[in-house]
Amino acid sequence: MNESVTAAVSRANRVARDLVHKHDAGQVLLAGLRCLGEDEFLVAADWTDTSQLAAHRHGGLDDAVLITETIRQCFPLLAHAGYDVPFGERLLWDQYRYTLNLAALHDGGLGGRPDLHIRCHDVVRRRGRVSGLSMDITVVRDGEQLATAYTRFIIQTPAIVQRLRGAHGDAGRMMELARSRPLPPPVSGASEEFRDAVLSPTDARDRWLLRVDTHHPMYFDHPSDHVPGILLLEAAKQAARTVRHPRAGTAEAMETVFHRYVELDAPCQVDADVLPDDQTGRARLLVTMHQNDELCFTALVSVAGRPAA
Repeated sequence: MNESVTAAVSRANRVARDLVHKHDAGQVLLAGLRCLGEDEFLVAADWTDTSQLAAHRHGGLDDAVLITETIRQCFPLLAHAGYDVPFGERLLWDQYRYTLNLAALHDGGLGGRPDLHIRCHDVVRRRGRVSGLSMDITVVRDGEQLATAYTRFIIQTPAIVQRLRGAHGDAGRMMELARSRPLPPPVSGASEEFRDAVLSPTDARDRWLLRVDTHHPMYFDHPSDHVPGILLLEAAKQAARTVRHPRAGTAEAMETVFHRYVELDAPCQVDADVLPDDQTGRARLLVTMHQNDELCFTALVSVAGRPAA
């Protein structure tokens, strides 16, 4: 572990914003990192003030959004502080799945200071540098498990990114192209605030276009040359919720694969197919996203009924 970075994350307050790839320090959710052993870490999170984050719903911050953004911030923190990945290298989501403990989240709310117990495995190294990493994550607060998750991401050098992305790798140019396109209307009657709606309607009730607002304070906290993965995850949740409307429910679990980039300069089609309920009675939906006739993203969403207040 890089000792200079370790010092930066050992402060009582939140970690430096560059360690979690955020420009807005108010959106940083992590407060510390401790190495427990080879490839095992304890990350301290701070949820006492999440006012800078968007994606509020039903009067409070969405459970899955907060937990997923907390986990997403662990990627760069562990990469830089745990595995000495240089700044400037590209971290790409490959797979992500989570399961929420809705009872614990409902009873305890979304505040406090949870810990994330992380075990890294299937670490791939090329020329002495980490190029791929899987993480098993357990989110615990006051001794109670809030969620479990698995994720895998790959790491690319700037030279590889430039070779693979070409003109699409210019974040400034791609943001300009995106902002030159009219922002489509949100799905009518969505429970999200206007700025947080990431779906636009089509003639089909189970098909939408991805609505990408590059001025959104969380999804585009800094310039990006593609649609951020966390926006795709939110779109899958909103698609599942829209199909089930007006039956209330929460995306209790999700299994996702990021097949390829969703670009900023072309429409992206979002489809939801209702599947049979699982053995516990949760509704299940398969959400897929296509762009230029190519599959970009898939998500199996399991929806549980909302707990009684």
